[in-house]
Amino acid sequence: MNAATLAGAGAIALWAFLGLLARAAGALPPLQLTAMSFAVAAVFGIAVLAARRRLHELRQAPLAWAHGVGGLFGFHALYFTALALAPAAQANLINYTWPLLIVLLAAWLLGLKLRPRHLAGVALAAAGCVLLLGGTGRPTVTALPGYLAAAASAVTWALYSVLARRFAKVPTGAVAGFCAGTAGLAALAHLGFERTTIPNITTLAAALTMGLGPVGGAFFLWDIGMKRGDPRLLGTLAYATPVASTLLLCAGGFAPFSAALLASAVLVAAGGLVAARA
Repeated sequence: MNAATLAGAGAIALWAFLGLLARAAGALPPLQLTAMSFAVAAVFGIAVLAARRRLHELRQAPLAWAHGVGGLFGFHALYFTALALAPAAQANLINYTWPLLIVLLAAWLLGLKLRPRHLAGVALAAAGCVLLLGGTGRPTVTALPGYLAAAASAVTWALYSVLARRFAKVPTGAVAGFCAGTAGLAALAHLGFERTTIPNITTLAAALTMGLGPVGGAFFLWDIGMKRGDPRLLGTLAYATPVASTLLLCAGGFAPFSAALLASAVLVAAGGLVAARA
């Protein structure tokens, strides 16, 4: 596993904390929280660029901006829409087809060879994810718009991730600008559809931490991983996110521990190991 792939794995590790931090910031409306956390990520990223005298990295072609902001904002907007229109567990399960899509699209769009161990690893990891999020009841027709939004969010994130390879010349520092654009769009959506909540110390700290970690720093690491790492392996390892996130919620006292959770963790770990050996 090269350094770039390790960076992408670091993003997956940070995303595992998203559920825990989201619970801590639960009093804030989703779009407001998205705007706040992405604003933190943008300010931090731009400050780093300024300190390194590399603000010129923000000057990118319109297509690069469309890819960056469209991917970041599009995924979150569609995902929140899915959670609003469909049962959360079912929407989450459909959304978590994006790791599989990354593995398949890496072969189709980037010409990377898929070995049997890649597919076996994805199958094991996907089984673990289904076991964790399964048992959610039968799909309902009334929730169909939510299911479609969840599927669209998965496709959006998979395309954003894989197509990052086509923007390899765009420096990772430009992600700070994409975060700023996402924060702006999320703020506009929040003003149009939500009522603003004044954060307290706890929710403000959660939003700040999210902006530095799973809804900020993670995207810089993911950009490195997708552009210079192995997207097939990262797509498989990404299935660890819902399992690790649930384990952290258990550790924080927000969710009960179960045998199904342990079995899911074993399957996802086995899938990652099998794919890594490829």
